[in-house]
Amino acid sequence: MRREFHVRFCEGGGVRFPSATRLVIMARFVGGRITAWVEGTLEGRFALTINRKKTRVIELRPEGEDSLDFVGYTFRYEWDRFGRGRRYLTAVPSDQAVAHRKEELRKLTDKEKSFVPVVELVGQVNRQLRGWKQYFSYGRPRRAHRAVNAFVVERLMKHLQRRSQRPCRPPTGMSYYSFLTRRLGLTLM
Repeated sequence: MRREFHVRFCEGGGVRFPSATRLVIMARFVGGRITAWVEGTLEGRFALTINRKKTRVIELRPEGEDSLDFVGYTFRYEWDRFGRGRRYLTAVPSDQAVAHRKEELRKLTDKEKSFVPVVELVGQVNRQLRGWKQYFSYGRPRRAHRAVNAFVVERLMKHLQRRSQRPCRPPTGMSYYSFLTRRLGLTLM
């Protein structure tokens, strides 16, 4: 009975679907024929309205420098890592996604959070890093992961130093990196 009410409610116009839907179509060959087919299918079969001002066609070519940012990734052609002189289509975490993650970590390790126990704070940071790593594990994320790791170590190091009048220092012969990872349990990407 509840299910019937839900179906009647949805069909009765009580639910509105979002009008801002993003769609990326990647095709090897782009031309007027495929563009017309996509527009006809979306407007005809699915009864969607295409915003002509925001719609664009990008041609990612191996010799070009164009890129496409979508759902946190930047799609572009990059040179082969092994120096073979070819370029490949790659996906890397976008600069905006990295900046957003750094801002979230900055909020988490802010000076107003000095009262949070260090082990609990490291656990919160680990959860955020684990989720971010799982989402951005596709493509070539190594450079972005290293940037976020260095930022986390720096922020936690500053956080430990400002916690009290006597700042926390790693034991003799141990760096902050090894202190955070081995003693406090920080798990980096």
